[in-house]
Amino acid sequence: MKNLALTAYTDILESLRAKWFLVYTAVFGGLLVMLLLFGITESRIMGFTGLSRLLVTYIQLSMAILPVFVLVTTVRSVAGDREAGVFEYLLALPIGLGAWYWGKLIGRFAVVFLPVALAMFGGVLWGTMRGAEVPWGVLVYYTALLMALAWCFLGIGMLISTLTRSADVAQGAAFVIWLVLLLFLDLVLLGVMIRGALPPEAAVGIALANPMQVFRTAAMMLFDQQLVLLGASAYVILDHFGTTGYILYALAYPIALGTLCAWLGYRSFRGSDLP
Repeated sequence: MKNLALTAYTDILESLRAKWFLVYTAVFGGLLVMLLLFGITESRIMGFTGLSRLLVTYIQLSMAILPVFVLVTTVRSVAGDREAGVFEYLLALPIGLGAWYWGKLIGRFAVVFLPVALAMFGGVLWGTMRGAEVPWGVLVYYTALLMALAWCFLGIGMLISTLTRSADVAQGAAFVIWLVLLLFLDLVLLGVMIRGALPPEAAVGIALANPMQVFRTAAMMLFDQQLVLLGASAYVILDHFGTTGYILYALAYPIALGTLCAWLGYRSFRGSDLP
């Protein structure tokens, strides 16, 4: 446990000194500042007012930005260290492979999640100073959703990083995976599959295997419990899950997927030729 904590602490320090972390923090901080400058907490759109409107907009923008940032930065963890020859020094230190791998994972999770959460809580603090009412239930659930999404793509990134031999190949693979998930983001894009005689339940099931679609639908459900924006697909989701069931699924599935990918990455890491 001591080696695990030291590895996580070292990875956090390395990330804080990296330029990508400055850009990553500036993106989410600047995003929040823009939302506040445009007076989004004072607007009323589709019934969303005050901080509710701010959270809805911020969570939708985070869904598009967070996964690609997490993937592109995480895939260099193992592949980049392999190219730099770090493993030759690692094998000479009294640090187990498990402590090193999971320590890097935990440290990177703290680095990628905290700027997103702090920016959101900063917006809530600003809203409370302006007299807006805080939707605490929505805030807690959105924080948990962001945590699950970050962990999911962190696990996917670690798996890619262990399977590739160079950082350039890892980044290319990460971008392709993000692009594929983004293309299948909207259930409307699965209309072609439905027209091809695929049952609606199967089409919706394929869509809900996409963690980005799960995240997006769960973000809608707190304000639109009937999922009117999804059209006929909402009937399939609500009939099989129900509102409470889907809210829990949206948290459990990304965490389980990220954990599975991270574990598979660890198995590949242990069984590979490290240098």
